[in-house]
Amino acid sequence: MTATAKAGEHCSAADVRCALSSLMPHLTPYWKRPLRDYASRAYDVERFHSECSVRRHAMEVLRGCIERAARRSGYDLEEARSASFELMASPVLQTGPHCLLLIEPDAFYTHLFSLMGLTVHSREWYITYHASTVSFSEKAKKGPGWLWLQDEPLNVFGLPRSRMDSFSICGLNGPFRFAFSNAKGDTAANASAARLLAKLPSDEFASAADAIRAGNQTLWRGTLPSPIKLLQLDDFDIADLVADHLDDAESWMSACFIGDGKVAESILNAMDSLNSGPWQGWVRRTTDLFWRSGQGRIVPLRLQDNALRAPAPSSFEVKFRPDVIAAALRQRAIVPSLYTVFLVTSILPGVRALGGCRQTIYYPLMRYLTAVGLEQSGNFDLLTELRGDNRPGLWGHRVLKPLSGYPFRELELFGGAAAPLAEYATIPLAQSSGDLASFTRDPIWANLSEHIASGSITSGSAEWQWSGS
Repeated sequence: MTATAKAGEHCSAADVRCALSSLMPHLTPYWKRPLRDYASRAYDVERFHSECSVRRHAMEVLRGCIERAARRSGYDLEEARSASFELMASPVLQTGPHCLLLIEPDAFYTHLFSLMGLTVHSREWYITYHASTVSFSEKAKKGPGWLWLQDEPLNVFGLPRSRMDSFSICGLNGPFRFAFSNAKGDTAANASAARLLAKLPSDEFASAADAIRAGNQTLWRGTLPSPIKLLQLDDFDIADLVADHLDDAESWMSACFIGDGKVAESILNAMDSLNSGPWQGWVRRTTDLFWRSGQGRIVPLRLQDNALRAPAPSSFEVKFRPDVIAAALRQRAIVPSLYTVFLVTSILPGVRALGGCRQTIYYPLMRYLTAVGLEQSGNFDLLTELRGDNRPGLWGHRVLKPLSGYPFRELELFGGAAAPLAEYATIPLAQSSGDLASFTRDPIWANLSEHIASGSITSGSAEWQWSGS
């Protein structure tokens, strides 16, 4: 440890910056440079090109997913094709924020950071994946089901506690509609909430995730002075993407990843091995490749005897066969795990993933797990491409964290000018990222710092060789 941690912290911000720079040396010169420079670097990628048939197929299928999602979000056919072409020209995906309303601080300032980078490179599309398997309340009065306005926690959908605890926002157990109610149950409980509610769709939605997606599209189009178009992917989009892979009997996902189960088992075994060493906790085996989805909840599945099984007393199971899994995905009976999401959206197609404090570490480790599976299946051409990927994962979430930021006020200011965005762009990264509380208050970062100090984890560690850093 290089400095004394403050109350509530497991390590200091200096420790975090040291750990990040140790494993990701490219970060070092950016700490003192304007945030705009780092945003530009995050979105500075070469046009997609691959000699590997597996990677080319993965990109082709992902482009189909992009076009479907664009049409679902209200864009016309020409715009949808434009989005998929831009993914080829600039293969970057912002994957940091969970499925949150645009003006939730944890999402808002990351979107501003992305806008900086996209603007520098004259891009037309902002393509994101936001995890929607999360619950309504991730912490006390925090999460997709809550929004603080005028120093007051408001219930985004006006749900009773019984509908928030342990329920996932991707659950199809609606209807859901925006309410912003207070503890008394009053809708649009303050002036800011009333103005926000008037801007958002008044429709009812099958899931909270659908409502948030629609709300964000409305806010993006109506309040941000940017010509860049927003496209949001959620877990059902990715479920269909995985199913598209599995519908092709000759695809790597179908023939190898599912196949006879040996590749999947090798990946899961490698995951267990990671959790018995210095990388413990970074890629947790919370479920085996997919989640069970039903009645508004997600439940872990275990791969046993060539089937994905839910824990007792449930009798739910899905045979570990491509056609059966594809059908279950399209029926929304299962959804992909986070590892499977990154496999089909980033690792296989060669798309850079921008993410937050834990993703900076677990994403490179997921690439290592994929390499284990590729070695098992004998796909050495894709292994070669993985080795050559240029910074396939970068820190790109919570890099802008103003000390007293209030997104709703700033969003209203954006109606007149983009001055706040220009001001943030000039702040050095070390300052713009604030106190790094999401890192310092997480004990896993203190553990990582200790392992780096002891030499048990280095940039040359075998598990880190696929990071592209």
